[in-house]
Amino acid sequence: MKKIMVSICTGTACFVMGASEIMLLEEQLPSELQDIVEVQGITCFEVCKNSECGKAPFVKINDEIISEASLPKVIARIQELAEELNHA
Repeated sequence: MKKIMVSICTGTACFVMGASEIMLLEEQLPSELQDIVEVQGITCFEVCKNSECGKAPFVKINDEIISEASLPKVIARIQELAEELNHA
């Protein structure tokens, strides 16, 4: 099965604004999602310099940037993508 790639920005602004909590994602994922999600930390996406991208913290799920990310918001998007994969 195709994996869902999650990249969490760990730059200073993102880390302070909540990425530190999002880094606990693997521990918080429901068991049915743990095998299809790969999580990594990225030093900086450089999107915070572009005000059109939203506000920190930033998480990239596959090719989609999530601004003002939170653990519940990221998990919800992963669940949506997992459903799409199951129906493909």
